[in-house]
Amino acid sequence: MKKITIAFAGNPNVGKSTVFNYLTGLRQHTGNWSGKTVELAYGSTQRGGTEFELVDLPGCYSLISGRAEEETAREFILSGSADAVCVICDATCLERNLSLVLQILHMTKKVIVCVNLMDEAERKGINIDTVLLSEKLGVPVICTSANQGTGIDAILDIAENGEFEDCDFVNNGFNDEIAVEILKKSEEIASAVVQKTDKADISRWDKILTSRALGYPVMLVLLAFILWITISGANYPSDILSRAFFFFEDKLANWVGGTFFADMLIHGLYRVMTWVVSVMLPPMAIFFPLFTLLEDLGYLPRVAFNLDSTLKKCHACGKQALTMCMGFGCNAVGVSGTKIIDSPRERLIAIITNNFVPCNGRFPTLISIIAMFFIAGAYPFAKGALSALLLTAVILLGIAMTFAVSWVLSKTFLKGKASSVIIELPPFRKPQIGKVIIRSLFDRTVFVLGRAVAVAAPTGIVIYLLANIIVGDMSVLTHISHFLDPFARIFGLDGVILMAFILGLPANEIVVPIIIMTYTASTQITDLSSLSAMHSLFLQNGWTIKTAVCTMIFCLMHWPCSTTLLTIKKETKSIKWTALSFALPTVCGLAVCFLINLIF
Repeated sequence: MKKITIAFAGNPNVGKSTVFNYLTGLRQHTGNWSGKTVELAYGSTQRGGTEFELVDLPGCYSLISGRAEEETAREFILSGSADAVCVICDATCLERNLSLVLQILHMTKKVIVCVNLMDEAERKGINIDTVLLSEKLGVPVICTSANQGTGIDAILDIAENGEFEDCDFVNNGFNDEIAVEILKKSEEIASAVVQKTDKADISRWDKILTSRALGYPVMLVLLAFILWITISGANYPSDILSRAFFFFEDKLANWVGGTFFADMLIHGLYRVMTWVVSVMLPPMAIFFPLFTLLEDLGYLPRVAFNLDSTLKKCHACGKQALTMCMGFGCNAVGVSGTKIIDSPRERLIAIITNNFVPCNGRFPTLISIIAMFFIAGAYPFAKGALSALLLTAVILLGIAMTFAVSWVLSKTFLKGKASSVIIELPPFRKPQIGKVIIRSLFDRTVFVLGRAVAVAAPTGIVIYLLANIIVGDMSVLTHISHFLDPFARIFGLDGVILMAFILGLPANEIVVPIIIMTYTASTQITDLSSLSAMHSLFLQNGWTIKTAVCTMIFCLMHWPCSTTLLTIKKETKSIKWTALSFALPTVCGLAVCFLINLIF
């Protein structure tokens, strides 16, 4: 079978990955190339008697500087591994994209130019003469609208049957003279092939969303709105799942119960695992699609733009705002996402402080405590809104701590000034709701839930064993909590709460189940679907409003989970920075809890 390799290059936010995903479907995997640290996406597709191997190169604006993703893309192109390089361009800002096209043409003549987002260009009154563009570049040019799937198959046709013409400016190296020539030529070509009409003021939304007066209020309102929808929408499915799981637990217990091993599997493994699923799945299935819709719409770069000035005052990078947003889903993902930050110093700051943003695994604990202790007396229709507002306040505290700790790090361990950064504001795009929901459910919800369940299942067995192995007149779990209790009381907690966070190191989702199993000290646990029953259990064990506040603060600020710690170790390749990432949020959380306990 004939085999053709096509590499896909392009600026960020031009639809390159959309084209790649359309052609490859689910036949994808990632990996490094030639020892590089930046991963490439690989995929394949077949048509007729030809197999196409597709390589998605890192998105970059240039191949001239020394950034890791640029170096990876440049060396892959120069290696000659690809039979054709398809450069994806944004039709709404072609001049900027042409600079990369011309740089690649200096390295290879096997180029296909794909002018994408033609539907958006048409809506904005932008017309492009692609025939003239092809003549000036000396390579094939095609038009696509990747979000609609139109024109994309032409890439395979040209790669398989096209004959690439020689270019006048093929060269393997770059210097200042060539860089100036490229910039000048991209301007000349763009002015010749692009015609604009004044159809609409395309920046009117940015005047609102990035303004000093409205930028921050809009961000807060959107955050509170998303949390309100998440909390309100997740209540009923969580309740249904929880009741269903407990119903089956009783049936299973009656069917196979009676032995220690059977009880361990049912009341340990099954109970903790189903608790995690019932409290995590509904909010994640709502939060991740909503968050992905904002990402698909193009709003997240506006968030980074708004926070850039504040982060610069902390001597950090504006792109850290994007990694903070990633942390809402999973801190390990946020840590991995710091690759977008060029400065090693600023990247370390972003890695160390990412845990101050609460991940999805901590939301159930925060939401449960808010519901039990702070809005129990509110009218039913107002409970969701109040929960969202209080959770927003907790998140804002985490963001404020991120800024404060970033500033402290830049003045101590990681001294330095903020580097200049260009934050691109891509055009707003109509989200592909169906694809967004599918992508967020499979790529994010299922991934995070699967990780949590994989951790919760064996942890449930360990917790059950600790709760049922008796030493003296108490369980091992009770012995541990009594040992920790004097220390925990200093910070407004108790030994059970502190022990739950320690045992919850593998995953934050299992903290509440550990607290409940320890308080009951038996397998006869109240139906966890009832918040009022949980509230009564906590009150019986000495919880007050102060305990609830300190537990929420410590939930917000304590050590990262084991997955995040391993990711930090992988990204920093340093035990020192991993240890600091563990200690810093923990010290901050304990300090705030100590002050609250001391004052109140």
